[in-house]
Amino acid sequence: MRSTENLIAQCLKCDTTAQYELYQKYSPKMFGVCLRFAKCREEAEDILQEGFIKVFRNLKTFRNEGKLEAWIRRIMVNTAINFYKRKYPAFPDIDFDRLHLKHHLHEDITASLSHKEILETVQKLPKGYRMVFNLYVIEGYTHKEIGNMLNISVNTSKSQLSRAKDLLKIKIAKKERNEIMQSNFLPQLVVS
Repeated sequence: MRSTENLIAQCLKCDTTAQYELYQKYSPKMFGVCLRFAKCREEAEDILQEGFIKVFRNLKTFRNEGKLEAWIRRIMVNTAINFYKRKYPAFPDIDFDRLHLKHHLHEDITASLSHKEILETVQKLPKGYRMVFNLYVIEGYTHKEIGNMLNISVNTSKSQLSRAKDLLKIKIAKKERNEIMQSNFLPQLVVS
């Protein structure tokens, strides 16, 4: 396998073999990033494809000041944000004072869930919640940065994160409760 510098140099010369190698090297991780932002697998595939087109178009701007993977990841995150801005022109303003999603759950509730189940639960969040949750919790952006990216206020970003966490807890608890109900832990009803 080529060094990253050599791979970049060959990609800049439009070497399709090098471009394929770069795609093969980074697409699995980047697909995971796209899945977190997407509502479904098909949307994640669209975001990934659009993101890699941007990677190859803008590779000449990569300055080797950081890791190529981090640079590509940022492009994927921005592509996901832009994808939803195009698909849903404005995030709706939500009156968070009217929402009441209080729910207290045991902290280890996610211990029994697989990575796939957690991802599916995040994907089911409303788009605004999902975007803020991913940007803040996973990508590490501040509420101010998120506000600028999504054209929302800092308070809206904070509220959406809080509501996203509450909804995740509720959805996970509901899933866990359903699994318990379907298991053999419940006493059998005997009819005589």
